[in-house]
Amino acid sequence: MASPRAILVGVGTLALAGGTAFGIAGVSSPAAKPAHQNVQLQSADRTAAAAAITKVTRAQVIARAKTWHPHTSQRVPYSQNKTHGGYRTDCSGYASMALALPKPGPNTVGLATSKYTKKISFSALKQGDLIIDAIGSNTTRHVVIFEKWANAKHTRYWAYEQRGHYGTDHRTLTYGLAKGSQYKAYHPKNIK
Repeated sequence: MASPRAILVGVGTLALAGGTAFGIAGVSSPAAKPAHQNVQLQSADRTAAAAAITKVTRAQVIARAKTWHPHTSQRVPYSQNKTHGGYRTDCSGYASMALALPKPGPNTVGLATSKYTKKISFSALKQGDLIIDAIGSNTTRHVVIFEKWANAKHTRYWAYEQRGHYGTDHRTLTYGLAKGSQYKAYHPKNIK
């Protein structure tokens, strides 16, 4: 009979009271991997996932945004439940499509994370950057694709967006320009 402190849990692993596991000599055991190997494997997984995200130019982002026919009768209708070309037809799905991110695209909160974007100042905005309000609920959060400033004073800008009750649009906006606004400017990491 086995000692009360040690029992054989599976081939190659010996577990002791208190949850400690040791591999038996000559037998490989996933539980016995040193912690640094697990960290290296997780890091490699993140690197592979990042490499899977397509790189795009700023011009490609705008060209892709135009494929949903903004501000025309052929524009893609807005929906948080439907897809077009594999992307959700809400604002974050539209931005994800324009950036060529994996389908169906992260939601607005996901787009504002360091996985996809880096926060920048409004004065640093360039074509293809994003302006995001990631606070609130799925009915109040929003993201638009910056195209260019509409005037020399930078009080309005041209942007592409997928907006509720309308669909794909291209118009001048002021989101984020008022002091204390929840909208912040972001640079997508996959823009070359």
